Amino acid sequence: MITKSLTVVNPSGLHLRPAGLLSKEAVKYKCEIYIRSKGKTVTAKSVLKIMTAGIKCGEKIELVCDGEDEKEASEALTEAIMSGLGEEPVEGLE
Repeated sequence: MITKSLTVVNPSGLHLRPAGLLSKEAVKYKCEIYIRSKGKTVTAKSVLKIMTAGIKCGEKIELVCDGEDEKEASEALTEAIMSGLGEEPVEGLE
């Protein structure tokens, strides 16, 4: 299992479009992928679950990948989150 602490850097947080991009990337992997935030744990493979977490810009999250391709999944999803998920990242939040 790989767990990484990250800061959401896209200005709108994980609303529909960024959540969709994140889940689209997550479903490429066989391992279980979760996002932990504010005491909630949701699967990263579901747009709706990500959106129900209500994650805003600047919030700290934990990305948890567990399974056979966890290393590859963790690296790809970390890159996606830190690049702003299709939006220009807010400076200074990393």
